[in-house]
Amino acid sequence: MAVFRTILWIALVCGLLIFSFYNWRPVEVTIWENLVLETKVPVLIVLAFLLGFIPLLAYHLSVKWALKRRVRNLESSLKRLATSPRQDPASSGGDAAVMPAAVTAGDSKKTPASDKPHQDAFDGDGDGDEGGGGDGGDGGGD
Repeated sequence: MAVFRTILWIALVCGLLIFSFYNWRPVEVTIWENLVLETKVPVLIVLAFLLGFIPLLAYHLSVKWALKRRVRNLESSLKRLATSPRQDPASSGGDAAVMPAAVTAGDSKKTPASDKPHQDAFDGDGDGDEGGGGDGGDGGGD
């Protein structure tokens, strides 16, 4: 990316130099009725470029600074959470009923059909119904 940026700046400077060579003429810019500025055309072009570039650069840098600050704060809070000692929920004295019960190896019962998660309409056999197995036909075989 740095190579592309360098090439872009070199091309911009070369274009400005060529433009300046062919347009080095004095011009009068009337700022107010009695205030006239006499300058060269390339100087006006550079001033116009900077007038548009500097505010956008300042905005870009301020957004970049704010985002870096936000990332730094999030990383520090994540690091603080990762290094904090963990507490056992049962020994903390909190509500044990709020925490879901852990599944142990002895709980190998099958869940009822009503507790199974809902299967999407596409079940993989290409017929678009919710049932499995089949060619999508009516089962008539004809």
